[in-house]
Amino acid sequence: MTLPTISSVVLCGGSGTRLWPLSRKSLPKQFAPLLGDKSLLRMTIERLGPITSGDMVCVASEDHRFLVSQTLSDAGWGGKVILEPVARNTAAAMALGALAAQPDDLLLFCPADHHIPDPVAFATMVRQGVPAARDSDAIVTFGVFPSFPSTAYGYIAQGEARPDGAFAVARFIEKPNAQVAQELLLGGQVLWNAGIFLCKAGVLLAALQRHAADIHASCVAAWAQVQADAVGEQLFYRPEPGVFAACRSQSIDYAVMEPYDAVVVLPFHGAWSDVGSWNAVADLASADAQGNRAGGELAYAHHLKASDTYIHASGSRPVVALGTRKLFIIDTPDALLVADAAQAESVKEVVVALQALNAVQALHHRRVARPWGWYDSVDNGPRHQVKRISVKPGASLSLQMHHHRAEHWVVVKGTAEVTVGDQVLIVGENQSTFIPLGQKHRLANPGKVALEIIEVQSGDYLGEDDIVRFEDNYGRK
Repeated sequence: MTLPTISSVVLCGGSGTRLWPLSRKSLPKQFAPLLGDKSLLRMTIERLGPITSGDMVCVASEDHRFLVSQTLSDAGWGGKVILEPVARNTAAAMALGALAAQPDDLLLFCPADHHIPDPVAFATMVRQGVPAARDSDAIVTFGVFPSFPSTAYGYIAQGEARPDGAFAVARFIEKPNAQVAQELLLGGQVLWNAGIFLCKAGVLLAALQRHAADIHASCVAAWAQVQADAVGEQLFYRPEPGVFAACRSQSIDYAVMEPYDAVVVLPFHGAWSDVGSWNAVADLASADAQGNRAGGELAYAHHLKASDTYIHASGSRPVVALGTRKLFIIDTPDALLVADAAQAESVKEVVVALQALNAVQALHHRRVARPWGWYDSVDNGPRHQVKRISVKPGASLSLQMHHHRAEHWVVVKGTAEVTVGDQVLIVGENQSTFIPLGQKHRLANPGKVALEIIEVQSGDYLGEDDIVRFEDNYGRK
C-alpha cells in the first residue's frame, strides 16, 4: 500500500539555557555544532528527509531566520520557514504549522534539538504510526523506553493496546522527582515523552479549538494576515505580529495532549536524547578508561589524573583538567563554565544570574552569524571595537552608514569590493581602506573564496543599532 504524503514540521524554538555557555539566545543549541560538525537542526532535517514526501516546514524565531534558511540549503531542502514574532511555546508553533497545510495533510511535528542516531529505526516508528493518524482523529505521539529513572523527562503511561499497533495513553506524567521516577521505572508500562507527534492538520486544529480556544483563535487571526516574502529562493512567512503577540503561551502537552481523548502512543525502541543538559551531551561522547569524555575541538581537550570529567573545547586554547572528579568544563572564546556534574540541571540559573548583572555573555556569543557570513568581536574599549569579519563568496553586506563611528578595514584574505560614497574600490590582501563617519558604504566579496577583513571601529557609540540601511539583499531594514 502506498504511504500517504507526510509533511514535516520542525519546531526550531527554544533557548537551551541548560547548555550555556555554548547555547545562548543568539545561537541556541539546535544551531550549534554540539555533536561533530553538524548542528542538531541539520541532523533533524537529514533524519526527516527520507520520510518527508510533502513540505519541509520550519517554525522559528525571526532572529534565527537565516540560520534556518542556511541549514535547509546545506541539507539540500527548500521548504517554508514560518517566523514567530515572539515565542509562544509549542501549542502556538504547532498551530502555525497546521495552518500552513491542508486539513487532511499528515503532519509530523519534531523538535529541532533531539539526537536520534538511528534514522532507519526512526523512520520505521513513524510509518507504524501512519494508520492511526490517517484513519481516525487520533494524535499519535511517540514514547521512548526509559533506560534509567530520569527526572529531566516527562513520562507517558501506556493503556490498552489498539489493533493498529499503538496504545491508548492512560495519562501523562510531568517531570517527577527521583523517588517517583524510580517507582515509575520499576512499575513498567511507562515511556519517556519524546515530544514528537503525527496527526492530520485539521485534527490538531480541531483539538486546539476544543481545548485551547483562545490560542486557536489568536493563531488563526494572525495567520489570516500572514505576509510572505522571498530572499533568494527561500520563502519566509510572517504571521501578523500584534495579533500573534497577544496569544497565550502554553505547551502542546498542557493545551491539547493531556485533555484530548484520542491521543495514542507508539513505543520507540531506538536510542534518543533531547540533549537537554551537559550530562546528556557527555553521555553521547565515548569515555576513556577513567570515564573522561570530550567534545568540540578534541585536540584541545586534555585529561591528566582526572576521572568522570567532560571537557568541551572551543579550539581557541588548550583546556586541561588535572586531578578533577565529576566535573563539566565548557570553554568558549568569551565564557567558561566549570560545574559539578550533579548541578547540570542548574546551569539555567547561571544565565539568570548573569542577565541580572547585564553580562552580554548571558545571551550573545562573541561570534555572530549573519546571512552574508559572520563577525567576531575580538576586542573593545570605551571608544573602539575590533572585529574579524568573514564574507561568503558572492555575498555582500547592506549599503549602510553610521552616525557615530568611523571604520578602518584591512583585508587579510581574499579580495574586497568596497563602495564608499560614489567610489567602488577593489582592495586586496594586506591593503586597507577608511570609511569616514556618516559616509554611505558597502563591503562585498566578488571572489570565489571567503573574504576576511579586520575592522577597527572608532567613535562615541559602537552599538549594532547604529546602522542605517539603504539597500539590502536579505530583506533587513
